[in-house]
Amino acid sequence: MRLVWLACLGFGGLLAAAPQDPELNVNSRYLVETVIVAGDGWSTDLASEPNEKISVGLRRQILALIGTKLNPNLLDDLAARLRKEFQARAVSHRLKRGDQPDSVRVVFEIKVPPTRFDVSVPKFLYNAKQGWSGAVEGTGTIERNSFTLGLVSDQDELVERYTGLRARYENTRLGTDRVRVRFQFEDYHNQWNGATRNQLLLGGEPADLTSGVYRTRQNFEPVVSFVIAKPLTLSVGTSFERFEDQFPAANTEAANALLATLRYQWQLEDSDTRQDVDAGYSLHAATRILKSDFVYLRQQWTLHYTLRRGKHTVTDGVQFGFLSGHAPLFERYVAGDSTQLRGWNKYEIDPLGGNRIVTNS
Repeated sequence: MRLVWLACLGFGGLLAAAPQDPELNVNSRYLVETVIVAGDGWSTDLASEPNEKISVGLRRQILALIGTKLNPNLLDDLAARLRKEFQARAVSHRLKRGDQPDSVRVVFEIKVPPTRFDVSVPKFLYNAKQGWSGAVEGTGTIERNSFTLGLVSDQDELVERYTGLRARYENTRLGTDRVRVRFQFEDYHNQWNGATRNQLLLGGEPADLTSGVYRTRQNFEPVVSFVIAKPLTLSVGTSFERFEDQFPAANTEAANALLATLRYQWQLEDSDTRQDVDAGYSLHAATRILKSDFVYLRQQWTLHYTLRRGKHTVTDGVQFGFLSGHAPLFERYVAGDSTQLRGWNKYEIDPLGGNRIVTNS
């Protein structure tokens, strides 16, 4: 019996003294200085550049690596989660020497399939007085080119209900990561609330300030976007919009405009708090140079702030807008929808929309 116990102790000692993975032992002594996630045509240093492509929960787990000892097993687990979230073909990780002694940079490389197809529902809501509004889109992606076809029925965004389809082509890297191009086509059939019709019949707005109701509306919109700096993006383009009047007789009119949008997006995140700031300025300038039947200038300033802490979220949005000239109904400002003055009835505020707006919601 004593010999059996001695044999067991000796075998256990051999197991304890068995050599471990030398690579694991060597790498475990390094501190993680930062984590970089790279995909096809994009790369971000999560320590200084928050990336909305990665979910909040996974981003927090990756950020938790920074300042800790390197754990190869944990890197494998995070790589598997990145692969699942991005539906990637493969996710690998490698180490680069850090700026500080005994530190490393962890680089995750995401390899997505060259061709994929996604379905999304960008909008789906119900209002007791306006009914359902929703949209569904299918997007096919081939490398940096995406083709989108969608169906929409929306009475939330404008004074009209527009129902129809959208088609969009987008190239996310036109020679450089800082330039993107997009072409969008829209074809809608329009329906109108009784309050809007009555207001027009009563002459609620002078004829030289807006249009009448229309049956159909089509829009073709080419846009080029430039990333001036990581938080700041400038987009310029044109909108060629045509619509068929409903009264007094069918007549096609055009509202062709120059477009410009300046957008600033900033994000700050720590272990349990995330702050987002989204500020923008947009300009629509319809002119006779583009063969437009309407001439107007539409300007809008927006600022949205979001604070997330645990399961709690606080949001605040401010909007200023000014519209001058002869503009169609779809360019007029609306409040009392799902984003501004929620809970109000937009048809009680102004059934035709307004040419000025100041809201805080």
